[in-house]
Amino acid sequence: MKQKIRTIGLALTVIVVLAGLQRLLVPKYMGQVIEGAFIGEYYKETTSHDLLILGDCEVYENISPVTLWEEYGITSYIRGSANQLPAQSYYLLEDTLRYETPKAVLFHVAAMKMEGQDREAYNRMTMEGMKWSSSKWNAICETKMDGEYMLEYMFPLLRYHSRWQELEADDFTYYWKRDLVSHNGYYMRCDVKPAEGFPAARRQANYRFPDSSWEYLNRMERLCREKGITLILMKSPSQYPAWPEEYEVQIKEYAKDHGLLYINCLEDQEKIGLDFSQDTYNGGLHLNLYGAEKLALYLGERFQKEIGLPDHRGDEGLQKVWKQKCEFYYEQQEKQEEELRTCGFLKQFQ
Repeated sequence: MKQKIRTIGLALTVIVVLAGLQRLLVPKYMGQVIEGAFIGEYYKETTSHDLLILGDCEVYENISPVTLWEEYGITSYIRGSANQLPAQSYYLLEDTLRYETPKAVLFHVAAMKMEGQDREAYNRMTMEGMKWSSSKWNAICETKMDGEYMLEYMFPLLRYHSRWQELEADDFTYYWKRDLVSHNGYYMRCDVKPAEGFPAARRQANYRFPDSSWEYLNRMERLCREKGITLILMKSPSQYPAWPEEYEVQIKEYAKDHGLLYINCLEDQEKIGLDFSQDTYNGGLHLNLYGAEKLALYLGERFQKEIGLPDHRGDEGLQKVWKQKCEFYYEQQEKQEEELRTCGFLKQFQ
């Protein structure tokens, strides 16, 4: 009996030690690369959202949910991640529906050109933050690259066991609890780097979107229809990578055939009021805070007029929740703007 107790005690000790090492070695995403924290932050939300936004960096860097709230009373959340594949967007939608049913889903169509992932880090930043469910399991199965293994997602210590050589102060500071780094999934940047031209787009032999992209867009459309959710397609106003007419035709045709609203912000730049000498932080690839607020103003007006998203600013409970979100947003804006005035750049992102 004593031997059995000792064996159980030893096993529990080993499990606790390994769990502790895993918590230490898994990246915290609190420093220069904060995007890896975005997907997991969704689970901290305490209220539902009328608008769910899915896609890559061209949504999480280009749309301000705080502006949507302050100007229109629209509650929104961006479940965006770097290089998010259509399959990953679908499973994030499926995952979100375990917690709430939004009135509308916005899907960023630039990902349609992608047949598979090109960097493991992008997969990790998307899928490691998801809570375990059939949606996460299927997302990993469908999108993992050669050399990625399910077991390493189940037990991240197997993937990060050698990371002890790269440990930083953040790994210890945020061992138990991580700070909030996004604003309902929005990545704030207040710095300015004007757009000054882009390389010419390369001609392609085939502009047809991959079958896998169509499969998951179809699944997204079907799931939204079954749940009574309005699906919206959007191309962001980011100037690069190029969005050729051959891509545009396919999306317009799909939207028409399925009765969906499609918003091409590249065509609507004047209406949005974007100035790419001021409204971008990295030369036109992504918007800064001032551009993201302009885009949110434009989209919010269309969402209320064209699909009837309600204004919740009269809801006392939501007012209280969003008051805290707005305070955090403006604190971060003030902090970044002060750092730009004194240093000329944002230290965190250097």
